[in-house]
Order: sequence, then C-alpha cells, then structure tokens
Amino acid sequence: MYEGQTFEAILERMLNRVPSNVDKRPGSIIYDALAPAAAELAQLYMELDTNINLSYADTATGEYLERRTGEFGINREQATKARRKGLFYASGDVPIDVPVGSRFSINDLDYTAISKISTGQWMLECETPGVIGNQEFGPLLPIDYIDGLVRAELADVLVPGEDAETDDSLRQRYMDAINEQPFGGNVSDYKQKINAIPGVGGTKIFPVWNGGGTVKATIIAANFGPTSQILIDEVQTLIDPEVNSGLGIGLAPIGHKVTVTGAQAQVINVTATLTLAPDTTIGQVQQDVEDALSAYLLSIRQAWANESALIVRVAQVESRILTVPGVVDVANTQLNGSATNVVLTDEQIPVFGTVTLSE
Repeated sequence: MYEGQTFEAILERMLNRVPSNVDKRPGSIIYDALAPAAAELAQLYMELDTNINLSYADTATGEYLERRTGEFGINREQATKARRKGLFYASGDVPIDVPVGSRFSINDLDYTAISKISTGQWMLECETPGVIGNQEFGPLLPIDYIDGLVRAELADVLVPGEDAETDDSLRQRYMDAINEQPFGGNVSDYKQKINAIPGVGGTKIFPVWNGGGTVKATIIAANFGPTSQILIDEVQTLIDPEVNSGLGIGLAPIGHKVTVTGAQAQVINVTATLTLAPDTTIGQVQQDVEDALSAYLLSIRQAWANESALIVRVAQVESRILTVPGVVDVANTQLNGSATNVVLTDEQIPVFGTVTLSE
C-alpha cells in the first residue's frame, strides 16, 4: 500500500528539498543528518502497511482476525476432545464394565470413561484436545487398578476431536456469514449451525426432500470419514430432537421437520499393473502406493460438502501411483473391477479399500 516508501526513495525526496548549492553527496553533513531520519520513516511506513493489513478480514491473522470476526459474533472454534469406543474384557474375553471416570493410557495419551454404550463397550473421552485423540488404536493400559479387567482396547472414533480453527477456516466462515446471509432456516443457516457442532466436518442440506416442510441434513465427520451413529444422534438432538415433529424444540425453525443422516461410505478397491525400476519389487512400493491413494481419497472427501457429487477418477489414481519412487509406469488400472471412473451419489463418500498390484 505504501509503495515507493523505501529508504532510498524517502532519502532522495528529502535531499531534493535541500538547495542545490549545498553538498548532498554521501558522507556530507546534510546526507549523514537526513539518512537516519529516512531509515526511521521507511520503518514506520512498513509498520503502517502491516497494521493496515491486520485491519481487514481478508489479510488479518491471529488475534487481529479474531477481533474483526468477533464484531459479527463469529469466534474461533477451539480444539475439541475426541470421543472413542473402548472395549473391555474379563478372563475368557467376557465383556466387563468399568467404573465411570476410570482412566486409561495409550502412547502418552489418556482417556476417561464417560458413559456406557453396552456391556463391555464404553465411550471414552481423550483428555488432550485435538485430532491427536483420533489417531491411536489398540491396547489400553488402566491408570488405576480395576478388579477383573484383563484386556482393554481403544476402538472406533465416535466423535472426532478437532484442532483449534485455523485462520483460513475462520476467515471463510466470516466471509460466508457476510455474503450468504444465513437467516430463519435457509440453507446457509442450517449449514452454519450444523457445521459449528463439534465433530461435524461438513454438511449438505436437502430442502423439501420428502414433501413440504421437510429438511434432510447429511453430515460428514470432522476427520472426513464415515459418521458414527452417536454423532448423528447428537446432531439430530440439537437440531430437531423430536424427529419430524416440526415443533421448533431444537435449532430448527417451527414447521421444519429435520432428518439428520451421515454420508454413506463407498469402498474403493484398486487393481493395477506396474512397471517398476530395476531392483524394485512390489513389496517395496505397496505401502507408498496405498498412502498416495489414501491421500487422494481424503482430498475428495474434504471437498464433499461443496460438490454436488464426487467422482473417483482412474486418471487421478494413476497419476498418484506414478508419484511413488520406483514406479516407472502403470496400466490396466481398475476401480472396483471396472476400468471406468466411479461416480458417487451426492450423499456418498469414497473410503479406502484394497490395493492389488502386479507386474
């Protein structure tokens, strides 16, 4: 914004104001007197430019962005704690219950039993907020002794934990709120309210899907994977507790009969024939290929909420495989047994299945 306010430009303008019969060469008295002032002015202009950028939502960051969005009631979403399924067994793999509040550990993470799902199955909450609570699976160690407990396991992600909202996400929510004007149960209003619920990563709204006054909200989990029934039930309770009542008991307006569902998982199995570099085997590239394809499907799921329908493309699968070191060429690629793209419905998401490679 303050282009042309460099040290050299400022000093040149200052020297131009000095009469020409005065020595203005570097090292002269007037030059040495003006140069420090010009340097301070150049620094001041840089700080002014930074301050102006921090005043507008499209360029502000950190607390300055929060102060701008907060003026419109849009605040940064804080990190949330993951809720997981814990499995508990006594001798002989007999399911056993544990006390509410009992704590368990896995790889420096601690989980607390908060509610019972069924005998031997409990909802655990990670004591550390953020996505880190979604990542571990496997054997749990009880922090305190529990009589009769022989084995404990950390299983499904029921409600994904989320990290604190990024600047980009906060800025986008602010722009959406300003430009789309959510109001009184319109599509933008539903999206804003449901997306703000912990554990929800995106929402599609289907108005009048089953007659007048009906609304269908399909959600994807915050980790962009399939949605657990527990999360679906929580969202349903907040939006319209008495399903299809239209009484306006939840966040939905009076007269709106809301049904909440989860995005449907479509497994994608891949087969391909590879040409490998010398001294490279299928076993050496298998994991890298799986990681590349898993990342590709994740990128598709991340775009789900803003796309009418998703397509898993053979060409994209092949291009991802070709990025793996040691892979020279790929042919005969099939998705779910067909050489064509997989076109999903507007409520489906692709999830990683199997990868079968051959030479």
